[in-house]
Amino acid sequence: MAVSPPGTSGRATGQGPGRLLIAVYLLFAIAATSRAGLQIVTRFDEAPLAYLLSALAAVIYIVATVGLARGGRSGRRIALVCCTIELVGVLGVGALSLVDPALFPDDTVWSGFGSGYGYVPLVLPVLGLVWLYRSRHERA
Repeated sequence: MAVSPPGTSGRATGQGPGRLLIAVYLLFAIAATSRAGLQIVTRFDEAPLAYLLSALAAVIYIVATVGLARGGRSGRRIALVCCTIELVGVLGVGALSLVDPALFPDDTVWSGFGSGYGYVPLVLPVLGLVWLYRSRHERA
């Protein structure tokens, strides 16, 4: 097996399956940013919490994409923090949106555990965390 270049930690996050993961994160960054931007500009007063949470999700997707693409020690840390926050967010907002739907008069990216996006928002951080774990060190 190849040895990692100096200054990096493990296999590059943008190699192999990591490329697909980065592409999906980029797609969700674009989708969530577009959706949140439109909702905030056109009807913010209808569901401010939902729209701000969608904007937060968009920022997390953008930063996670950059972290995964950058790789190395700092990129991995950035991606790890983003995937963790994203998983906590989708589980928390998903549960709250089912328990008390009045909190979210309109859907967020994470409502219903990401049901509006085919549950990809629920699966994506898990895949991100698994990839970061699996690619953390080259085995000798």
